[in-house]
Amino acid sequence: MFSVTCLDGRAFSFEPSTTALFAIDFQRDFLEPEGGCSMDAEETKRLAAVMPTAQAAVRAARAAGIEIVHTRESYAPDLSDVSPAKKDMDYVGVEGPLGRCLIRGEPGCDFVNGMQPEDGERVVDKPGFSAFYRTDLEEHLRAGGVQSLIFTGITYQCCVHSTLRDAVERGYRCLTLDDCCAAVAEDLEDSVRRIIRSEGNLFGWIADSGLFCSAVAS
Repeated sequence: MFSVTCLDGRAFSFEPSTTALFAIDFQRDFLEPEGGCSMDAEETKRLAAVMPTAQAAVRAARAAGIEIVHTRESYAPDLSDVSPAKKDMDYVGVEGPLGRCLIRGEPGCDFVNGMQPEDGERVVDKPGFSAFYRTDLEEHLRAGGVQSLIFTGITYQCCVHSTLRDAVERGYRCLTLDDCCAAVAEDLEDSVRRIIRSEGNLFGWIADSGLFCSAVAS
C-alpha cells in the first residue's frame, strides 16, 4: 500500500496492483511545433513543458508495478468516427507537416519522443476527448481489478478533465498529478484545479510528481 500526501494535506492511498496511471494524449500533433493542433508556438511550448515531470511519474509508476495506460485522440482515415460537432470544429484530418491531423497511422498522431509506450503497455485510441468514449477502457480496467487512477496528460481542461469526470462517474478513486498536466493557458489550469476541489473535492485528489515519486519510491 502506498500513500501520497496531497497538496491540501489529505492522503491518497492505493495498492499498485489495483491502480493505473493514465498518460493522456502525449502526441506529436499537440506537442511539436509542426503538429496539426499546434496553432501557437508559446501554447505548444507550454504544453511540452510538463514532459519531464510526466516522464518521471511514468518511470516511478513502472518501477512500482503500476499499470500504464496511454491514450491518443485519434480518428479513422475515412473520418467515419468523427462526430458532427467535431466536423464543425474542422481540425480532424487537416493536412499538415506531420500528415493528416490526429488520423491513426499518420506521424503526428503518434506519441512524442520520451512518452512512447513500452512493450505490453495498453494504448487506447479514442475518437473524442474522454478516454472512456467509444473505447473498451472500462472493460479492461474492470477485468484487471483496477480501482484507483492517476492522471497525467494534456490538455488539462479538455481531454484530461473529460476523462477524470468520466472516471469519477464510474466510481474510480482519482489522483491528478498537477505538474504533469498542462493547458494552453494558466487561467484554464486554475479553473480545472478549482473544479476538482469544488464542493468538498468532488473530483478526487491533487498532488504533484515529486510527492508521488517519493511515495512510491519509499
